Amino acid sequence: MTKKSTGFSHKMIETNVGLLIILSIAVISFAGLAQIVPLFFQHSTTQPTPGVEPYEPLNLIGRDVYIREGCVGCHSQQIRMLSSEVQRYGPYSLAGESRYDHPFLWGSKRTGPDLARVGKRYSDDWHRVHLRNPRDVVQESNMPAYPWLQHNSVENENVQDRMKVLRTLGVPYTDEQIDKAPEQLKGKTEEDALIAYLQGLGVAGRAAAAKAVAEGEL
Repeated sequence: MTKKSTGFSHKMIETNVGLLIILSIAVISFAGLAQIVPLFFQHSTTQPTPGVEPYEPLNLIGRDVYIREGCVGCHSQQIRMLSSEVQRYGPYSLAGESRYDHPFLWGSKRTGPDLARVGKRYSDDWHRVHLRNPRDVVQESNMPAYPWLQHNSVENENVQDRMKVLRTLGVPYTDEQIDKAPEQLKGKTEEDALIAYLQGLGVAGRAAAAKAVAEGEL
């Protein structure tokens, strides 16, 4: 007659659903923390990439329009470290480029192209036509049109309050920048703001990212 084992065993874990769930959660949590916690202390993830500055007031409003209209649902802002992506979109994204982003808009959905480095690739006029009717510049586009943006003023947006909140989150806006912010919005529309935001994407960090890619290929 064999003695029945009553100790802790692999079989006991597999046959006890509740215990299996608890231990699985514990292991996943520990592994996740082991990967995530060190990032809070790495210079490359906690400091802005050289050249990256907080958003100008008009760009900041444009970013909110971008979020409100759901653009992030179809366009990622994260170029991965794959040669095919680098060749198509430009140098891969660096964590420091998003240092002042709240929230992050990296994403993974690409119904449309990645926009991490779209800044200055097209003229302002191209963007205006594209936003009002995408088919006028990209015939096969399935992107919806946003003609109303050209009629919505941003002069009365509470940009100063937004900047003050972002400052509490670590974005280094000065009192002078906040005081002068409404001046940038005078006579501007949501279309102007969105274009300003798009034209700034990836521009400041492009040189630093290109250097990082080159060093990674050595």
